[in-house]
Amino acid sequence: MQAEVVGGGIFGVCAALELRRRGHRVRLWEASPPHPEASSTDISKVVRMDYGRDVYWMSLMERALPLWETWNARMDRPLYHPDGFLVLSRHMAPGSFEAESLELLRERGHAVTEVRDHPVWSGWRGYHNPHGGWAESGEVVAQVFRWCLDAGVEHRAERVDPQTLDADVVVVAAGAWTPGLVPESQSLLSVVGQPVLHFAPSAPERWRAPRFPTWAADIGRTGWYGFSANADGLLKVANHGPGVPVDPNGPRPLPAGIEDRCRAFLSEELPEVAEMPIVGRRLCLYCDSRDGDFLVDFVPGTRTLVASGGSGHGFKFAPVLGGLIADRAEGRDNVWLKRLAWRAAPEKAFESARNA
Repeated sequence: MQAEVVGGGIFGVCAALELRRRGHRVRLWEASPPHPEASSTDISKVVRMDYGRDVYWMSLMERALPLWETWNARMDRPLYHPDGFLVLSRHMAPGSFEAESLELLRERGHAVTEVRDHPVWSGWRGYHNPHGGWAESGEVVAQVFRWCLDAGVEHRAERVDPQTLDADVVVVAAGAWTPGLVPESQSLLSVVGQPVLHFAPSAPERWRAPRFPTWAADIGRTGWYGFSANADGLLKVANHGPGVPVDPNGPRPLPAGIEDRCRAFLSEELPEVAEMPIVGRRLCLYCDSRDGDFLVDFVPGTRTLVASGGSGHGFKFAPVLGGLIADRAEGRDNVWLKRLAWRAAPEKAFESARNA
């Protein structure tokens, strides 16, 4: 089978690698993986299995987490950092994302530690889940791209209209550019921008795990989440909210007042961080599906396979994404694909505590 893969973000490189591993001829179209403006090109992404009571995503992440460790063993240096995930709430109210995540984790036998008096987060409750952490996302894309080249994937460093490609299957995995490249997907996918800020602490060692792991603070209500300081000493703080509609080919200004909102939150909860200088600003583009589930399926009646709709939570599934996309391309039965099939757009957009 000849497969053309359009887009070299995390969906695209994982698809290209797995299709090539299965013996197919694969050509990957991407100007410069990792593309500097792609959603997955950042210093960090959360890797976690906490999904409220959504068994589908938690159980899929149970498959992906051990594979992150396998990837670490193959990489030049580990890019996944299993420092755990700190899930915080002011109230831990029944029915909340935080309370339901804790409940389901325990039901499925995962050992977590309840938090009532955290040394950094005074007055917050929640739990620390040791099964997770964060990954150096841009570096991961670069590493998987190198694996693609080593495996024999042909790379074309240019943009292409997928409608012009003649192949057995054309996989469009172009993230935020997907709705523009595949008009049939526009009823299912939309693009919004979410703000990301990088802070520079004067003593970064104080802002690393285990004292300060990756965290989410009442994310369904506040939208705020963040990370340990990375090797360069940078602290990433971001907001998952409604986002702002954005043209991926246009300018990407941050929402007005977002830095003031961030510092106001931090001044109440992490006053030392609130005083740190901001050294990086970014609008992360989400390719949202209308219901929050990925879209991995053929456009009806065509050979174009859309692999997109990460909806702000796709990166963490990187080690299983290639298998899902390749199974769909080959027409294999895969129980996980049923929820990711082409579907009618729901009347109301999905709202959740997903985080990138």
